[in-house]
Amino acid sequence: MASLQDQLLKAGLTTKQKARQANSDKRKKNKQKRSGVEMEASLQEKIKQDLVKTQQDKQAKDQALNEEKKQQREKKEQKLRIQQILQHHQIKNCNGETVYNYTFDSKIKKLYLDAVTHRALVNGRLALCGQDEVTYIVTCETAAKLAELDTTVILLQNEKVQSDHVEEDDPYADYQIPDDLMW
Repeated sequence: MASLQDQLLKAGLTTKQKARQANSDKRKKNKQKRSGVEMEASLQEKIKQDLVKTQQDKQAKDQALNEEKKQQREKKEQKLRIQQILQHHQIKNCNGETVYNYTFDSKIKKLYLDAVTHRALVNGRLALCGQDEVTYIVTCETAAKLAELDTTVILLQNEKVQSDHVEEDDPYADYQIPDDLMW
């Protein structure tokens, strides 16, 4: 029995040239199969997949790094904004002989104030704020704005005293209790 190719040649449906071309294509295909060209195609596909995965990992890593840099920049901007508010709204020229003790970074510090500033600080009209080992005296409104940004800046903010006057029928009116004892 003759092959299909021989039968097609006898019938005149194909030429010798086309038959030779088909045989050579068949041999090349078999040779490639034996030499592992198909395995190369699967390796190339795997390499493409690995490349895509590597690109996705790099992109995720870059996004995380950008987010971290953004957060650091926002913290720095907030710190500079707080520093600007403190320097702009601080109360100056309040040095005196009255000592006011407060804590800053777990250390007890002394602040020498005049009587008016000391009274305002004790009564809650003023507050102490600190940043980078520097203490600032600011109004209670400024301290409230700073507390919205960062509560760790506020060192001391007393509650406001509603009134400074003494009632007439108070039996202890002559015996005032000091708000801050000085020794």
